[in-house]
Amino acid sequence: MIEVTMKNFEADVIAASMTQPILIDFWAPWCGPCKSLGPVLEQLEEAYAGLFTLVKINSDDEQQLAQAFGIRSIPTCILMMGGKPVDGFTGAQSAAQVRTLLDKHLPSQGELIAEAEVDEAQELLQAGDLHAALAKLADALAADPANDDTRYDYIRLLIELGGLEEAEAALAPKLAEIPRKLRFEALAQWLSAINFIAGSAYADWSIAQFDEKIGQNKRDFDTRFAKARLLMAAGEWTAAMDELLEIIMRDKKWQDEAPRKAFVAILELLTPAKPKAAAQISGKTAGGIEVLGKAVVQQDPQAEMVSAYRRKLSMMLN
Repeated sequence: MIEVTMKNFEADVIAASMTQPILIDFWAPWCGPCKSLGPVLEQLEEAYAGLFTLVKINSDDEQQLAQAFGIRSIPTCILMMGGKPVDGFTGAQSAAQVRTLLDKHLPSQGELIAEAEVDEAQELLQAGDLHAALAKLADALAADPANDDTRYDYIRLLIELGGLEEAEAALAPKLAEIPRKLRFEALAQWLSAINFIAGSAYADWSIAQFDEKIGQNKRDFDTRFAKARLLMAAGEWTAAMDELLEIIMRDKKWQDEAPRKAFVAILELLTPAKPKAAAQISGKTAGGIEVLGKAVVQQDPQAEMVSAYRRKLSMMLN
C-alpha cells in the first residue's frame, strides 16, 4: 500500500499502471465507511500477491487529484490500467464485491503462466532459437487458449518454420468465427499462397519465366497473380504487392477482388505489433491533469513502408 500525493502521483499511479493495475482508494480520516473499507482493500492486496497495487489518496489533503477524478463522495475506488481508469466503485464494499471487480480485469493464473511463456519465447526469438520459441508459444497457448495475440504469433512462427498442417489446425477455430479477424484472415491468405504454389505448375518457375510470359500480355492476370503468390510464399512482400497493384490498376474487380484481398493481407502481416501500454501514455489523466511531458513519436521504417503502400492501394481504388 502506498500513500500518494501530487508529488508522486505520476510515478506511483500513472507510470506504475502501465505495467501493473493500480487500485486508488480516495478516503479521508473523518470518513466512517473509509475506515471499514481500508482494511478490506489491504487484505485483498496481500491475498492477490502482487497482481495489483493499492494506493491511498487523502481527498482532503489532495483536493486537486480528487477534483481531477471527479470524486463526489468517499470512499471511492478507481482501478487504473495503462494510465487510464477502467473501473471503480463508491461506498464501502465487502471483500467479495471488490474481488468481483478485480477479477474482471486482473489476469487469471493461466494468463499469468501464458504471459511468462510468451516472454521466454520472445527472448528465444531474439536469440535465434526459433524451435524453442515455438515450443514456448505452444505452452502459452495451452495455458491461455483464448489469447489471440499468442495464437497469432504461434501460427505465424509455425508457417515460417514450415509446419503448415499444424498452422492450419491452429488457425481453423479463428477462421470459423464470424466476423473473421483481419490478422487471421491474413495468415490464411499466406497459407493459401504457399499451398497453391506448392501444388501448381508454377512451383519451379523462375521470376524471369513469369516476367517473360507477362511481357507477352500485360493483362495475363492469372500469371501475374501466380507470380504474386509465389512472392508471398517466399516472403518477398513488397515485390508481391507491386505485382498485385499491377492487376488492381487494370481491373479492380478481377476474381472477386482476390488481388486486393491478398494485398490487404500482406499489409496486415507487415504492420508492426502495437506497442505495450507503457508506450501509449496520453500525457493527461481522465480528469485532465497534465502528468507527463510531450513525447516525441518516431515511426519506424517498416511502419512508414506499410503506410506508403496503404496510400498506393487507396489511390488505385479511388
